[in-house]
Amino acid sequence: MEIVNTSKRLEQLRSLMTEKKIDIYVVPSEDSHQSEYIAPCDARRGCAVVTLEKASLATDGRYFNQAEKQLDSNWTLLKQGLQDVPTWQDWTAEQSEGGKTVGVDPTVITAPDARVLDEKIKKKGGSGLSGVKDNLIDIIWGKDRPQRPANKVKVLGVEFAGKVFEDKLKDLRAELEKKKSPAYVACMLDEVAWLYNLRGSDIPYNPVFYSYAIITEKHAELYVDANKLADDVRSHLEKSVTIKPYESIFTEAQSLNQQVLKARDVEAKDKTPKPRFLIPTRTSWALSEALGGKENVEEIRSPIGDAKAVKNEVEVKGMKACHVRDGAALIEYFAWLEDELVKKAAKLDEVQAADKLEQIRSTKQHFVGLSFDTISSTGANAAVIHYKPERGSCATIDPKAIYLCDSGAQYLDGTTDTTRTLHFSEPTKMERKAYTLVLKGNIAINRAVFPKGTSGLSLDSLARQFLWEEGMDYRHGTGHGVGSYLNVHEGPIGIGTRVAFAEVPLAAGNVISDDIIIAKEVKTNHTFGDKPYLGFDYATLVPMCRKLIDEKLLTSIEKGWLNTYHEEVREKTKGFFDPQSLAMKWLERETQAF
Repeated sequence: MEIVNTSKRLEQLRSLMTEKKIDIYVVPSEDSHQSEYIAPCDARRGCAVVTLEKASLATDGRYFNQAEKQLDSNWTLLKQGLQDVPTWQDWTAEQSEGGKTVGVDPTVITAPDARVLDEKIKKKGGSGLSGVKDNLIDIIWGKDRPQRPANKVKVLGVEFAGKVFEDKLKDLRAELEKKKSPAYVACMLDEVAWLYNLRGSDIPYNPVFYSYAIITEKHAELYVDANKLADDVRSHLEKSVTIKPYESIFTEAQSLNQQVLKARDVEAKDKTPKPRFLIPTRTSWALSEALGGKENVEEIRSPIGDAKAVKNEVEVKGMKACHVRDGAALIEYFAWLEDELVKKAAKLDEVQAADKLEQIRSTKQHFVGLSFDTISSTGANAAVIHYKPERGSCATIDPKAIYLCDSGAQYLDGTTDTTRTLHFSEPTKMERKAYTLVLKGNIAINRAVFPKGTSGLSLDSLARQFLWEEGMDYRHGTGHGVGSYLNVHEGPIGIGTRVAFAEVPLAAGNVISDDIIIAKEVKTNHTFGDKPYLGFDYATLVPMCRKLIDEKLLTSIEKGWLNTYHEEVREKTKGFFDPQSLAMKWLERETQAF
């Protein structure tokens, strides 16, 4: 990871800011759909705040190390979540003192975030937040900016989706009826794809496509580049969905706004409540304003997102099936890697190893591609959260050091995300202790039984308790929601310290990393409060590293769980290997009982 010289880019940006009478310019990290992963055309990347004299970059604990290594002297790194470090919003507000103008592209910041930022700016004496029509970063980028992807859209058959999209529309319309709302506007790419049982490839690693959707009581609309739709997609949609140009969403939203205004004229006479459009809280400021702003919309947690997070029986079955195949691929890979590094003393770098894993995965049924960049990391690199090895400059794997592999794949029947830490030589006492303490937390989550209504925030301490006893911790979440052949990071549920994880209780059918676990109802001796109780089924089927486990730190219950887990790993994956193969021998060794 090399330092990036940004002096010329900042000079160009500040020149544009002066021209447009902007004192401070905010560059959010998301695209117009609030996507976590973005296409190259939207890789403006922040969250950055630039004044005429200063520049700051805000990131969370996942990227502290990477940012410190790549930022040049022009930048101040705002380590979000650390004590006495201001949020990027507070830093922006502080810079705005004295009536300064703050600008942002209104298509890449949510309406709620824009309001909060505007309030903070005004409290500090700034003139407020202004929407800047043309994205200044894109102007600087000019002809070098990649085109928006125009890849073909595919139909996901009901044998994988488990539910026809017409039934999903019925469920959404029931929500409209409950809220007495004339329409719901969907802006998240994975939600549009899930709703219509479609998949794409516009965003790397995420099977989605640039689109919006508007659903009313009688009509459903899909806003998409029509050139992406082959005849089978049109046939799939034609009876229930109207296709409209992607770029027309804002003019159509303005048209909806006019409908609301007309309805209000009637309301003034009959005193009925004002109808408002439902939009998810992650809708862009620009789209919210096109719909008439706060008076015309009700911002809610997305009902599509909530429904999508609860997998149906077909999706659960698919998630379990794809994890068997994916587990077999990882077992074959780890056996190969150990043989290359230890027995053959081969020199392999992190990218070469990752390429081999992808090649093995590609041979498995229903494989589509990776679900994120493979984090193949040796030694100190394994401590860099979301580390990405770069071809030509990455490290050579050291067989005498820790090796971490965080990887996943997209299959037609599910999405995988598996992390395993290995050692091919003799780990230190501290390495074994740290690994085992994390393993104990993993087992605690897997064994957890809890009443319906419990959130992921409540469960998080189960995973960290053994580390906390030693004064240790990790700077990231414990687990995140996972899509079904969709985004590997999926809201609204997860296990971690984020306040958002307290808003939505876990439900049967939720799929959460890491390892992949699937929430289910469980039988208990009692049902206090007449509530059902939940637990987890594991889906990930890859052995834990025996060399890194300090058996003395495990209780008999934990050993029993681990032995049962390893037995299931062996029984479900052994059919992929020849009895005398390298992979089979590695599997048998790693799954021996403790």
